[in-house]
Amino acid sequence: MSVGSDNAITTSALREANDKSQVNPDLELLQYEVFWRDHQVWLQSKGYMLRPRYHPNWVSSSLSHDPERCYPRAEDAVIADSDCILDAQRIATGELVILKKVSKTYHPDEALIQMYLNFGALATHPHNHCAPLHEVLQSPYDEDTMLLVLPLYRSFDSPPFKTVGEIVEFFRQIFEGLKFMHDCGVAHRDCGYLNIMMDGTNLYPEGFHPMAQMRHPSWNQTLAKHYTRTRAPVKYYFIDFGISCMFDPGDPDPREWPIRAGDKSAPEIRDDLEGPINPFPTDVYYIGNLIRTEIGEDYRGIDFMDELVADMVQADPMKRPTMDVVVKRFEEIRRSLSWWKLRQRLRKPEEDQLWLLTFLRDVPHFFRVIRDITMLRSAVPMYKQ
Repeated sequence: MSVGSDNAITTSALREANDKSQVNPDLELLQYEVFWRDHQVWLQSKGYMLRPRYHPNWVSSSLSHDPERCYPRAEDAVIADSDCILDAQRIATGELVILKKVSKTYHPDEALIQMYLNFGALATHPHNHCAPLHEVLQSPYDEDTMLLVLPLYRSFDSPPFKTVGEIVEFFRQIFEGLKFMHDCGVAHRDCGYLNIMMDGTNLYPEGFHPMAQMRHPSWNQTLAKHYTRTRAPVKYYFIDFGISCMFDPGDPDPREWPIRAGDKSAPEIRDDLEGPINPFPTDVYYIGNLIRTEIGEDYRGIDFMDELVADMVQADPMKRPTMDVVVKRFEEIRRSLSWWKLRQRLRKPEEDQLWLLTFLRDVPHFFRVIRDITMLRSAVPMYKQ
């Protein structure tokens, strides 16, 4: 599971930090991991078990560390991708969850907003794509720190989309999910690449390691086995409400001082602003820019989204469509796509000049499509509750 850009730490950055501090994560804890070790016994009393690495008397099973390897040799050498999140197992059920460390000083409304979006009838609303909040725990050692217990998700594009229909369903869900939030009076304000996830439970029938998510959970196999989204439809979620803000849904002119998010390209987020702005058009920009850059640069064959995306990322926030309009326009686009277009394989940029690579990928895709049609699998794999 990923978190907001302020807390995100890449693997390369962690390795660089390890080199500078001369800490070998195969053999000892990094400085930010000590927090979790110190909370392990208390978390166990609350019903959550951390991996052996974070137990007070942990002794590493690794004997060496090769920084050139993609993954460490031993499972207990796997560190978290961020200093504020860690995986845990719910003792009563065996379910894997994520614990997120939150400062009440810097993010006082995060838990409140997430609870609001999952309270009562909102929790079961079919258009709700806000990650549920299982529980809030108060650290016994730091009054300013609370731990949010969240579901274990994975990046929305891992594994990659295979067909146009699969990515069309992704667009549909994130559009309706953001519209739902806006209808509830909540502006996410950081709805970029890192903060859109998916529930991979159906996609990975044998599970996956919570931190090294490409690996099998047993650590005995190289890769976790997965289906395609066409075979096992998934649900996408928005996470990380740390800088979100909430308004009265009937407020005709909601305004808030802007804050820089993971996507720093929004034209209205400038240092010379003289007052608060309406944050809802900025959300529209973030989603449009996600499609234009992160997705548009990774896949070929989604040019049918160009006109809508261009409107969503207009420089003038007031000229951008609302999410109500985005949802309606997207539905018209979706209806215009033929069944064959929806079954088409999403090509990657590296295929532009490599016809042989395209051919080698098209052949298995053709037989996969035949199988999906024979099995009566929808070209647009809509997730059903």
